[in-house]
Amino acid sequence: MARPIKIVAVQHVSTNLTFNWRTDIMSTSKRFTRRHFLKSGSALAASAPFILPSSIWSAEKSPNDRITLGFIGVGKQGGYLLNGFLKSKETQVVAVCDVDTTRREHRKKVVNDYYAKQTNAASFKGCDEYKDFRELIARKDIDALVIAAPDHWHAIPVVMAAEAGKDMYCEKPLSLTIFEARAMAKAVRKNNRVFQTGSMQRSSKEFRIACELVRNGRIGKVKTVHVGVGAPSKWCDLAEEPMEPGLDWDMWLGPAPKRPYNSILSPRGVHDHFPNWRNYREYSGGMMTDWGAHHFDIAQWGLGMDESGPVEIIPPDGKDYKMLTYKYANGVEMFHGGASGVTFTGTEGTVFVTRGKYLATPESIAKDPIGSNNVLLYKSDNHLADWLQCVRSRKRPICDVETGCRSATVCHLGNLAYWNNRRLKWDPDKEILLDDNEANSWLNPPKRAPWRV
Repeated sequence: MARPIKIVAVQHVSTNLTFNWRTDIMSTSKRFTRRHFLKSGSALAASAPFILPSSIWSAEKSPNDRITLGFIGVGKQGGYLLNGFLKSKETQVVAVCDVDTTRREHRKKVVNDYYAKQTNAASFKGCDEYKDFRELIARKDIDALVIAAPDHWHAIPVVMAAEAGKDMYCEKPLSLTIFEARAMAKAVRKNNRVFQTGSMQRSSKEFRIACELVRNGRIGKVKTVHVGVGAPSKWCDLAEEPMEPGLDWDMWLGPAPKRPYNSILSPRGVHDHFPNWRNYREYSGGMMTDWGAHHFDIAQWGLGMDESGPVEIIPPDGKDYKMLTYKYANGVEMFHGGASGVTFTGTEGTVFVTRGKYLATPESIAKDPIGSNNVLLYKSDNHLADWLQCVRSRKRPICDVETGCRSATVCHLGNLAYWNNRRLKWDPDKEILLDDNEANSWLNPPKRAPWRV
């Protein structure tokens, strides 16, 4: 019988706990036995998936064979992912974690109400809640984690969870910094974990086809790529507001600098508006990393650069360089600008792709299907199901941690060039900036004590 997989939802912790996770993680554990699991959540009958149909959502599994999941961060995106995994017969959600009491209690109720309905029970109490993600990671009965905390709270839980033997689905962008991205990839590889980065466009047909057309030379030799995403983030300048009841603000900040509360950063209520913490450098790289982790990711895929990247990044100067420009060693130039999506231009034509469509010019480029003797890219029709299948098979999913690391690095390099108005030379093998000690210090900015990666 396949090893059961467990998923848990987690977010932030109280800083009154000493941060020595290698020893403390086990002392804070709440034991959750298999007997507890069977009593609280007998056979489920889940409905069709809410994202994309897949056999993994309809496959019947006994309670003993389901993947147990925990969630770190259950705000807007975390709730979206929770609903998706909740409806899979492959999984059993057993815990949620968030530093916000309102969101945490609401998501716990969603899980318990769903399972009660599926089992025709008056109530169901099999989902636990945590404020401290270390307690969640410490649970030996949890197979896998879904991490959807803000960007500045990705690296630390991922490294800790990898060391604790958990597989992970982590939202994009993978990290807040270049150093964090590589630290996460190293931890996942060292501990042989199955890791899916939440760049879901890789599991959409139009992006796969567009990249296959490019990779198979249908547009001739690739000359340029235009990536249409928004702007970088800026330093946070928000005014102080009255504290939100039930929120552990110090834990929400975590490794970020200490600052007063503002509701734009952590929206009040269960139904959060768009998380505008993405606009601020302390917590995110702005649209360059948010949408960039989708569209720059597709550019990397189409160029065959999933284990490499550009060698030079040049900020716009209003003269020779009108847009932020990336240069690759093979001569391809990539620009930050253009229509929302990704445009590949070659010597024989262009391919433009965005959500829901791709356009080939001339149309003959896409007339003949890609044959079995050509370059065929990893095919996934469902990002969540692909990860679950790989958790069982122990294969790497479509957007493995290395892919997420490399795509995030492209986004971060662009931001560093923008923020510092500096031309950067990058070694994608050594992952250092050449001949620029000051710029290399930007790859790993300091964190607020006691947090570290």
